[in-house]
Amino acid sequence: MSRQQKSRRVESWVVYQSAGTGDAVGPNAVCEQAEWEAMEAAAPGRNRLIRAGIVTEGEAERLARGTSGDPVPRTGKPK
Repeated sequence: MSRQQKSRRVESWVVYQSAGTGDAVGPNAVCEQAEWEAMEAAAPGRNRLIRAGIVTEGEAERLARGTSGDPVPRTGKPK
């Protein structure tokens, strides 16, 4: 199956918070809706769903990243 055919099959994207070790919280991650459903079936409640039904992978990546990686606002030089 070509990459194009695979990308057309994806209906939506999911952002979730992966389970950490112990009480620690893991990082946010992105996957296809079908992958999320498989993870939940294998280990219900292990990861925390942040948002489902995201149309594009780019939008999901931005949501998962939050403000990390955003440009730092520039301030003027003092006079």
